[in-house]
Amino acid sequence: MKTLAFLFCLIPATLIVAQEPEYDCIVFDNSLMTGRYYHSTAQYQSPSFILHTGNKLPVSEKEFFTPANSLFLNYVSAPNGHWTTEVIYPDWRGKDFLKGGTYLDLRLKITSNTRKEELPQLAIRVKNDPFVRLFTVDDLPEGAADTALVSAYLPLGKYIQQIEPGKWLLARIPLADFEGIHDTKNKKVTAVLMQQGAQDGKEHRLYIDQIELSSGDAPTAPLPTLSLQAKAYERHVDISWDKAGLKDVKYVKIYRAGKGEDDFYPVGIQLPEKGRYADYSGQGAFRYKIVCVNSNYVEGNPSAIVDAATHTMSDEELLTMVQEASFRYYWDGGESHSGLALENIPGRRKMIASGASGFGIMAIVAGTERGFISREESVGRFKKILAFLEKADRFHGAYPHYMDGPSAKVEPYFGRRDNGADLVETSFLFQGLLTARQYFDRNTADEQYIRQTITRLWENIEWKWFKKTPDSPYLYWHWSPDQAWIISHPLIGWNETMITYLLAIASPTHGVSPGMYYSGWASREEMAQDYRAGWGETRDGSMYSNGNTYKGVTLDAGVSNGGPLFFTHYSYMGFDPHGIRDKYVTKDYFENFRHIALINYRYCVENPKNNRGFGPDAWGMTASDGPWGYRAAEPVLHHDVGTIAPTGALASFPYLPEQAMAALKNYYRNYGHFLWGEYGFRDAFNLNENWCANIYMGLNQAPVTVMIENYRTGLIWKTFMKDPDIQRMVRETFIHPSSGGNP
Repeated sequence: MKTLAFLFCLIPATLIVAQEPEYDCIVFDNSLMTGRYYHSTAQYQSPSFILHTGNKLPVSEKEFFTPANSLFLNYVSAPNGHWTTEVIYPDWRGKDFLKGGTYLDLRLKITSNTRKEELPQLAIRVKNDPFVRLFTVDDLPEGAADTALVSAYLPLGKYIQQIEPGKWLLARIPLADFEGIHDTKNKKVTAVLMQQGAQDGKEHRLYIDQIELSSGDAPTAPLPTLSLQAKAYERHVDISWDKAGLKDVKYVKIYRAGKGEDDFYPVGIQLPEKGRYADYSGQGAFRYKIVCVNSNYVEGNPSAIVDAATHTMSDEELLTMVQEASFRYYWDGGESHSGLALENIPGRRKMIASGASGFGIMAIVAGTERGFISREESVGRFKKILAFLEKADRFHGAYPHYMDGPSAKVEPYFGRRDNGADLVETSFLFQGLLTARQYFDRNTADEQYIRQTITRLWENIEWKWFKKTPDSPYLYWHWSPDQAWIISHPLIGWNETMITYLLAIASPTHGVSPGMYYSGWASREEMAQDYRAGWGETRDGSMYSNGNTYKGVTLDAGVSNGGPLFFTHYSYMGFDPHGIRDKYVTKDYFENFRHIALINYRYCVENPKNNRGFGPDAWGMTASDGPWGYRAAEPVLHHDVGTIAPTGALASFPYLPEQAMAALKNYYRNYGHFLWGEYGFRDAFNLNENWCANIYMGLNQAPVTVMIENYRTGLIWKTFMKDPDIQRMVRETFIHPSSGGNP
């Protein structure tokens, strides 16, 4: 994961352009966090002034055009001074197909005695977009990928028909008016900049909202009237609607009123295709209605009113609530052609992630057993999944990291070298499929089809091929059909890839020797030691075994002081570490993982970098989205940037249930107003930066559902471990109490 740094090329992008739905290019609509807006900057030179907190613009919850907030501009433009601010386009993985536009639109509300000429000047920053080139970013001249241009500034007041204090006004600026940006077709707007205009020395107050590109066209299609359902929990109400037939709807707008009241007020907007909105209302009784909104923000007729009242929930009820919400990522949010998992939501809507799909398969099994869906519904989804996997691109039986849903073809999202097999993602996928092979055990035609198809796909994987050479002690991560072993990444533990070796050994048709567990995964060769020391930035654990004590806990195996927590989750959602022992662990791997989780927990409680929020009820450093992109956080100073991912603690329920429950309650009850959404907890947050992820990630939602289920009933562990191929592998690979220390 840490070593993959491949960039995008046009060839896969052009294949998908016609298939991937485009997102509206919205620079700002709402901030998840109150206080200051992370995706902004603000500074001034006295005697001018602009109000800011930590060089960020304030977020106003009092005024908004689209609920639930806007940006507040409070400034003084004085002679011999200057102020400037920018609102930065919030980019994230997979948000790379955007609608174009003819205009830059923004809404503003002026609450001071301000004339047109006293409004700010405005410019845009654009950046070259690698998806519009005929080569990869690697092929560009040095620095070309970062080429950014700022247009000339325009007077904002010129684009307002008439100032009406206290009313929301539309400023619509033709993109052609931004001089200095000659070719906007192949560039992306990355920020909207404002600076002082007239040097009047007066204080001005205005609110900015809904900054976006638009076509300026007036929609003519009538807006549908939705049917609303509402289900209340302890602190939030799930609002849902039918997603069908909403092509011309820009947003669904949610209105709430108190019990017995008719004074409805807007509380949120949602993309119509989500079909769901989580209103973190707090405790009480409420009334709801929803309306469709078009691109000109004209509202349709409201739905019928529905009542809902939140209520106190037990620990068991909270666990079920969190499991079901995360499960919905894979059930409601699955890719439409395949039923498999997306990389992240929002993100590419047609790009299937193989590993996340395997995790999602286990989440669907857990959801079936919990009654979130019926067994019949689950069987139907698995038939769809397997029909897709049978026709999808495979390379020596192994699947690629990403696939395109409509075509079932490999999607080399990380670059053209990554255009073939990904053995690790394949093993994550089959950890799920082998679980399903055991779960669907009834003597019906459909469940027989599921078992037989999984067996065919499983037995077709040529694990031996991925040794690269017959005498190789290692398996290799990738293989390309036209570039062979160009990536040449050997699989060496300690990391998330133990399951790859275990499945390779378990294969009944193209398996590898059980000895590869020690020669590959747990290798002590010099190359393996250097590999571990390289990414761990320490020699601790470079021999695979560790033996050091951290935070009062002895760690038998693991690099550094245990690494990010996903190392204890990804390979062990199906594979049960209880009783699993090799030459290097004293008791078993479950105890080793419990120690890793405990070290992580104690580091977060100590909080040596004084991160805001860290403590006994906010812990669990792992891989996640972050303010500066995706990275793996670890309980060491140089990998601690203050980011916490809820999956870290919640997927550790089997290891530290009391501490995990404290984290769940804290995240939901204290941070739920920004952290909780339609698929449960968002991917991560960083209170130092007042930042919260806009996305949910496929690799992080399922471990929450699955590992909580393993804590509660052991379902996924028991089901996976029943597989005869897995049982044989365990007997041949690991040390057993009666064996006298021999595998």
